[in-house]
Amino acid sequence: MESKPASHRLIFEKEGVYLHTNTKKNNQDTTIPGFIRIVERDGETALEWSPLEDQGRSTPAVMYSKKEENGGEEDTNFDPGYEPDWAVISTVKRDHDCERVPVRETGHWGAFSLPLSELYSLRRARFALGRNFLVVTSRGGHPLPALHFHRGGTQELLRALRHHISMIPSPVDGRLYLAYPRDSSAASQAGDEQMFDDNSPDIVSRFMHDPYATTLGGFSKVTNFFRGALRPPDSAMRSSHDANSPHAADDEPGFELITPGAELGPRPDVTRGPPLDNWEEFLDPEGRVTDPDRVKQLIFRGGITPSLRKEVWKFLLGFYPWNSTAKEREDIVRMKTDEYFRMKVQWKSVSEEQEMRNSLLRGYRSLIERDVNRTDRHNTFFSGNDNPGLVLLHDVLMTYCMYNFDLGYVQGMSDLLSPLLFVTQNEVESFWCLTGFMEMVHHNFEESQEAMKHQLLQLSTLLKALDPELCDYLDSQDSGSLCFCFRWLLIWFKREFSFEDILSLWEVMWTRLPCSNFHLLMACEILQSQKGELIGSNHDFNTILKHINELSMKLDLHSVLRGTEAIYLQLAGCKDLPLKVLEVLDLYIPPRLDEDSSMAQSRETDCLLTQSESGAAAASQPSSCNAAQCPPPTSP
Repeated sequence: MESKPASHRLIFEKEGVYLHTNTKKNNQDTTIPGFIRIVERDGETALEWSPLEDQGRSTPAVMYSKKEENGGEEDTNFDPGYEPDWAVISTVKRDHDCERVPVRETGHWGAFSLPLSELYSLRRARFALGRNFLVVTSRGGHPLPALHFHRGGTQELLRALRHHISMIPSPVDGRLYLAYPRDSSAASQAGDEQMFDDNSPDIVSRFMHDPYATTLGGFSKVTNFFRGALRPPDSAMRSSHDANSPHAADDEPGFELITPGAELGPRPDVTRGPPLDNWEEFLDPEGRVTDPDRVKQLIFRGGITPSLRKEVWKFLLGFYPWNSTAKEREDIVRMKTDEYFRMKVQWKSVSEEQEMRNSLLRGYRSLIERDVNRTDRHNTFFSGNDNPGLVLLHDVLMTYCMYNFDLGYVQGMSDLLSPLLFVTQNEVESFWCLTGFMEMVHHNFEESQEAMKHQLLQLSTLLKALDPELCDYLDSQDSGSLCFCFRWLLIWFKREFSFEDILSLWEVMWTRLPCSNFHLLMACEILQSQKGELIGSNHDFNTILKHINELSMKLDLHSVLRGTEAIYLQLAGCKDLPLKVLEVLDLYIPPRLDEDSSMAQSRETDCLLTQSESGAAAASQPSSCNAAQCPPPTSP
């Protein structure tokens, strides 16, 4: 980087930011590579963009023109998401000192420098342009050329700007972030509100179509002052920032409101504990488990010693109630055995002729036979031809179709059953353990895939809070949907770890500690562990997908579990997490519907304070946790 005079101070710089001319005229290039910077010059801080040097050759510049200067008709060869039209008009050389190219009265722009005192807004461009487009508008209502962050970094820029000015989300446009001086009373009150208008149908519809959109405090009434403070100037209201314009009313799925990231504290060091191996100590004379919560905490910390899995798994998966006596469990086994074989007889007694007229059952059987023949065949329990383990795998899955005929069999269920059958070595017990497991994950297998979409959105919410830079990069490579994590979430990492590791992982996850979405936190831990490789190697969509798939059998389970718990403690210790993050972490309980609005608001505030305090207490434990002294927070 070039040396700069003492009066110039570089505050922020991002390469790979392209100025987008949005024109096809005269076969000219439509993008110009360059830098975005925040620079302090003689006490004044400015946002600047300048093109890359091109070996002394001149670089195109752009101008703003709603109509051609010759009085011709307005050019229509542009995406309606851009306000306005941009055209290549001249060439200028980059000044090595990034000297300001002022806005001339004619509206011509080259490399630009905009004092932050003159910055009015930053706005995400419309859906067709991609998430990493920003349009900067001055206080005069004039938009600068659209900027495309090819390698991500929009959130980095916003965080850097927030050190110098206040950036407040607009209540009338989920893609718009408005700038105020730090001492502005309007910014202060708007920052305190941080809310949307409940009565705005445009906001509600945008939120419904765009689950990424979020506020720091939830929905609430916006005061009249807040409305007035965030109303754009007249010139801007005539542009695309007008909430009443046709473009502003459009709903574009896939855009989130740009919100400042919560300040996360340090991530604590976490130590795993030994496996549960003193089962008898937790049973009273009649065989009841005396302290189920403590048992779950120990399992979460260290898993279960292999010799106890067959017994303890049946509690974790609901086959045995935690408060049942040994005698009651004997009765449960007899009853459940009878029930299982009644269902098994149903499909076993169907003749070939009957099955020919039952396409649904025939389809289930075909899928099961195909999947059984390729499920964990490397494991001795399922290896070889005519293996009795394969017969049991087939029969349990067919019986599950009778138990839950609406869902039937979906690819992936054989992956869930095989470890259960391996551990229990029992057809009936493995079946009822499978039904308990499916109670947790059956939504994953529904045809609509709504649950999987929701989990991917929740995963994105967590990752944005933890690592906005990584999210920006994935967005820039069309990977922001995190679809490459689909298999992880569908079958709880079954294909990512060894068979023995999966036995340890699942018993930890079945405790549902420290929250029900521990598997999403685990996905965040794995993604963050790969951040250097993904960004450093400049992976695109295809290579990201390939890289993630090739992580299979290369991950260290204990390291991942330590890192995942540390992420939870780090987030739980943050006092200003967005509401959506609190919900994913089970740290937010919504107010009851029977409370009036004022009481509900008070209850919501008290709840958030309580959860923040409890999270802070959890995160303030010693930096090195151990099983005996430091159990995880329990789920609400």
